[in-house]
Amino acid sequence: MKSLAATLALAALVNAGLRFPCSTLTFQRLDPAGEPGSLPSSHVHHIVGGNAFNASMDGDVGERATCTTCQMAEDFSNYWTATLYFKHPENGSYHRVPPLAVQPLLGGSQGAQGGLTVYYTQFDLSRDNLAQQPVKAFPPVRLLLVNTPGFRMVVGDPGATDGQVHAGLSYQCMNGASRGAITAAMPQQPCPSGIFTTHHFPPCWDGKNLDSPDHRSHMFNTVAFETVWDTSKFNSMWPSGTPSPFVWSFEGNGYGTHADYMFGWKGDSLQRAMDKSECFYDGCGSIEKQAMSVANQCGVENMVGEETDGWLTSLPGQGMPMNNK
Repeated sequence: MKSLAATLALAALVNAGLRFPCSTLTFQRLDPAGEPGSLPSSHVHHIVGGNAFNASMDGDVGERATCTTCQMAEDFSNYWTATLYFKHPENGSYHRVPPLAVQPLLGGSQGAQGGLTVYYTQFDLSRDNLAQQPVKAFPPVRLLLVNTPGFRMVVGDPGATDGQVHAGLSYQCMNGASRGAITAAMPQQPCPSGIFTTHHFPPCWDGKNLDSPDHRSHMFNTVAFETVWDTSKFNSMWPSGTPSPFVWSFEGNGYGTHADYMFGWKGDSLQRAMDKSECFYDGCGSIEKQAMSVANQCGVENMVGEETDGWLTSLPGQGMPMNNK
């Protein structure tokens, strides 16, 4: 567990959590955690959060960003995952699958455009048992180390070939409001209401390192992203009895689903939110929230300058060496 016990000892005895939506910021081949400095990176990512996002992100992201697509107005962090594509079974062309806002949303959080829902919690999301452990917020750079890269982490591996890489990576086949059974593999049948993906991140930090060579070893166990991919519009093009035509943007095995995170909360705003023990998942007013209509106005330029949507003859970056994070 690294120095988990020491880390938790630093936290006040609080029982809290956050759940909030972030609209889509951009779809681009950028990956400042897994492939820092690469412009472009090897495959397309779906990115949400602050507008300081770029190919190489060092220092305090929260101080550089001027807007965020997240409901929590002081959260200029960036969250990103690989992008889901539909590969046409007949002609082999590709079309990006649009994300949908995760439902149901908490009060006041309606209006997200695509994007994903972010959780900060100590435990598996199926159990509301935060009372068992305190929660220590991830650190902003200026409070810890000077002239070091910002805090970042990765979950999953695009080169994975089975479901043993991380237990928190999962799929669910949606039918209306029902999310269906949790599986480690991509659904192998058409999902009437889309494919629900979850990426559980480690919330426990080793108390020292802002990063590690594999972007994982300085962390221990569960933050989460939830994304709904609107695969329904492609189901009629999926021939009965054939393998799933949905592929990630690196065209790897479905087990290769992965996600990245870079800390960008302003000052101590995340810890202030986590310290509000009387409320679970909404921050209790300790940090400012913004209307999603405001969040939706935040964006970044197309730094790669390539098309990622519409019918494409190949995936963007296809043929480039894959970086196994």
